[in-house]
Amino acid sequence: MSVTTDEQILNADTSMGAVTLRVGDLETMSDYYSRAFAMEPLEERSRAREVHRVLGRGTTPLVRLIHTPDLPGVDPRQAGLFHTAFLFETPESLAATVYRAAQDPRSRFVGSSDHLVSEAFYFTDPEGNGVELYTDRDRSVWIHDGEEIRMATEYLDPNAYLQNHLNQRVMDAGPSMAGAVGHVHLQVGDLQTARAFYVDALGFEATQSGYTGALFASAGGYHHHIAMNVWNSRGSGPRAASLGLGDVAVTVPAPADLETLTARLTARSIPFAGDGRSVSLADPWGTQVTVSLPDLSTDELIAR
Repeated sequence: MSVTTDEQILNADTSMGAVTLRVGDLETMSDYYSRAFAMEPLEERSRAREVHRVLGRGTTPLVRLIHTPDLPGVDPRQAGLFHTAFLFETPESLAATVYRAAQDPRSRFVGSSDHLVSEAFYFTDPEGNGVELYTDRDRSVWIHDGEEIRMATEYLDPNAYLQNHLNQRVMDAGPSMAGAVGHVHLQVGDLQTARAFYVDALGFEATQSGYTGALFASAGGYHHHIAMNVWNSRGSGPRAASLGLGDVAVTVPAPADLETLTARLTARSIPFAGDGRSVSLADPWGTQVTVSLPDLSTDELIAR
C-alpha cells in the first residue's frame, strides 16, 4: 500500500468495489448473474422489507442486489448506470465468461469493441442494467497523448475472439477464476458538473476527454475507474427512486486517504457521512458513492 502525498487526488492504489443494484426480481437476477457471469452468492441479509444479497467470485464481492420490487423500472434516459464493467485477468477467462453470458437466453448482447487499452464485450441484464466484460492489455502498450490515455472504439470480432481464446479448463473453473469490478460507467446530466464532483471533489484524475459527450477518469494512471456520459441522459436532473444503480463503491488503501477526501469535501461544502472507515455521499444526480478501506468485510458490505 502507498499513501498519496497529493491531497487533491486519490491514492494511486485506489480500486473499485462491488456495485449495488436495486432489483425487482431478486431470484431471477441472482440466477442470471450466477449462470451468465459465473458468480456465487457470498452473503445475504434481510433489512426491514428489503433483502440484500452479495454475489462474487472466490471471496471478492462483485455485485450487491437489493430486492425492492415496488420501485419503477430502469429509465435509460435518466442519470444512473450505463454499465458495470467486470475485469478478468486473462483473455481465456474473459472468453469463458462471454460464452456463458451469450448462452443465457436472458442476456441481450449489445456488442464488442477493441478500445486499444482493453478488449470488451457488452450485455444488458434482464432488468435493463448494462454490463461490460473486459480484459486489459498490458500498460506497456498503452499510448499516451500528453496527460491523456489514447482510447478508441474499434471492431472486435466476437466469434473470432471466442475461437482464439475459449478454453474448456477455464469454462469448467467458473467462479473459481478471479474477477473484479474494473470500472463503473455512469449516465449523468452534465459533464462539467460530473467533473466537478468526480474529479475535483472525489479526486479521480481525468484520463480521456476526447470522446464526444463523455469523460473518463481514474486513480494511479489506470485508463479509467469511472466514466461519465450524457449520450442518453443530457440535461437530466436528480433521479427519482427506481430500480437500477444504488451505490458505487470505491476502495482506498489507508485512513489518511479518507482524511484527505473529507478535507476536500468539507472545503467544497459537500455533505457526507463518515465513520473513520468509510465516507458516503451522493453525487449531483442522487447516486450514492461510498469510499471505504479495503478491510470492509462482506458482512459489512451487505449491512451498508
